Amino acid sequence: MTRLISDSMYAAVPGLVIGFHGCERSLRDDVINERKKLRFSTGKYEWLGHGIYFWQNNYERALEFVTHPPDGRKIVHPAVLGAVINLDYCLDLLDTKHIRNIKNGFLMMVDATLEREGKLPRNRNKEGADNLQDKVIRELDCQVIEYVHERMRRKGVRQYDSVRGVFIEGTPIYEDAGFFDKTHIQICIRNPNCIKGYFIPREEEQW
Repeated sequence: MTRLISDSMYAAVPGLVIGFHGCERSLRDDVINERKKLRFSTGKYEWLGHGIYFWQNNYERALEFVTHPPDGRKIVHPAVLGAVINLDYCLDLLDTKHIRNIKNGFLMMVDATLEREGKLPRNRNKEGADNLQDKVIRELDCQVIEYVHERMRRKGVRQYDSVRGVFIEGTPIYEDAGFFDKTHIQICIRNPNCIKGYFIPREEEQW
């Protein structure tokens, strides 16, 4: 029988991590000065489900993302907001048991969809995209993760505070390489209390 595995004993990720969030400079400053809060991303294509997104320990990717937004938005003053984060009870897709849970969640979602004669979404790429492997519009992945969270909510068990995943993206960095130029770790924060503080990243000093 397909089921979600309870993993509360080792699901808490110890320690703090640094995350970076690309945004308009005015929003960065408002968050730093506690005038605004970062909003949840709730699109049906979000890679790790709904929440507040950060690039783990990757300032350059955050800056690249906000300088060249994939949806074509115009960011007048691109900036990067840093955050100190405790992942706490984490759906960590770098961990075998969590990968298994997502797989089981998918199988259960398939059964539920077939019962109501529905149709599953698909992960897909943008029309005309050069790299067909990236599939940046991840409606299937998003729905599977949200399905897992919803089942946990309905069963009355503790829901995940955060989701983390590694994405092997882009092109090989040299011929026959196993390393790709846009590989990164993303963090999706569902419980805003995981964010312990914000900061404005500064340039490294020579010493």
